[in-house]
Amino acid sequence: MISIIDRYIAKLFLAFFTGGLLVFVVLFVTVDFMTNISHYNAPSSAVIEYYALFAPSIAYQMMAVACLLGTIFTLSTLNRNNELVALFSSGMSLARISTPILVLVVLISGVSFWLNDRLLSSINQRKNYVEFVQIKNRPGLYSTLNADRIWYRSGNILYNIKTLSGETSTAQGLTMYYFDQSWRLIQMITAKSVKLNGTSWDLSDGSVTLFANDPKGANVPMTQNFKLKTITVSEDSADIQKSSASTDTLRVSELKRYIDRNKAAGLETLNYEVEYHAKFAFAFAAFVMSFLGIPFSATKQRAGGAAFNVGITIFLAFVYYAGYSSGITLGRHGAMPPIVAVWLPNILGVVFSGFFLMRSKR
Repeated sequence: MISIIDRYIAKLFLAFFTGGLLVFVVLFVTVDFMTNISHYNAPSSAVIEYYALFAPSIAYQMMAVACLLGTIFTLSTLNRNNELVALFSSGMSLARISTPILVLVVLISGVSFWLNDRLLSSINQRKNYVEFVQIKNRPGLYSTLNADRIWYRSGNILYNIKTLSGETSTAQGLTMYYFDQSWRLIQMITAKSVKLNGTSWDLSDGSVTLFANDPKGANVPMTQNFKLKTITVSEDSADIQKSSASTDTLRVSELKRYIDRNKAAGLETLNYEVEYHAKFAFAFAAFVMSFLGIPFSATKQRAGGAAFNVGITIFLAFVYYAGYSSGITLGRHGAMPPIVAVWLPNILGVVFSGFFLMRSKR
């Protein structure tokens, strides 16, 4: 049964959480605009649309830190006002006092994960379009990664790639469609595998098909196969790989099918497996970070107040994200199984905070 105390604690937490999240989003947008967008001569409408589409992703990324901040400030406020002492005197433990906070964190994490999976994939696709086409004016770097193919455009050429590996600079299943100024198909190049060397691509086991207009206006295809062929592309392959490497436009189920299909084809999927498991592990991060903040919030503060709380929030967030990033790196390099690499920081965080909670004897 929800008591008056639970509602009071929940209101405090939601106030600090909401305020912290807004501050983090505004700071992120400001810094990102000054460092990445301001030097482009982009129309204001495009910039506004870009950040309107980017804001949900920023909020999702900052959700865990906002939950941590809300937890620390809520319990510290109760502590500073001696309300914790009164609650302890009434027989409530620190775990019981923290229960409404952790319940809200679980609800926030669950809803945000669902929204991220269902809505942000399509929002991120539109955001990428605005960034590369309307702001950076580089439509060739705008790509669509879905469960089947990677698509991007450079001038009057459409590229279609089954799998692209940035680490090995290779691609599998390439098809290039060349169009004239009237957007009539004039040439098609296919290749089973590609080695990307800057603007020079080495194609293997493919074909070149030319579409020549006959007097009646029909396209008569002429195909020639090849074992090896080198072509020159207009965009640097490093930029293309960077623009095509993100899976933020894929839902979890789509990413799983993408991994399974490429595994069955014998292709490397390690990075995608790490990102797949990281989607679930990151959704749990808010709970872990909030749990970490509980024992540090209930100690008696001699001085510092809000500055001390902010310092603790930054320190714990840094420690967690350092461990999380290290796990991602280890997973991508094959030092650990992907699921172990991304979940280990969460497990260690829960064990660490549980140890300090037991030591508090409350």
